[in-house]
Amino acid sequence: MQTEIKKWGNSAVVRLPARMLAQLKLEVGSSVELTVDETGFRIERTTAKPKLKLDDLLAEITPDNRHEPIEWGTSVGREVAM
Repeated sequence: MQTEIKKWGNSAVVRLPARMLAQLKLEVGSSVELTVDETGFRIERTTAKPKLKLDDLLAEITPDNRHEPIEWGTSVGREVAM
């Protein structure tokens, strides 16, 4: 089956037809694993939920994706002052 890559916000997506999802026993919200090798990529069904670890998430922060703090103005209630 031939399809094309589309833009979705800042990401790229490949739409999977309902017929293919049914054949693979997948639905919107299903957990899948993406892998890449020298021939292309593979999408595999998985039942495992990713286990997020703070150290792994923090390791993804780079100077390119880190933003400066945003000043929201003075406190108007019982906010914690920094």
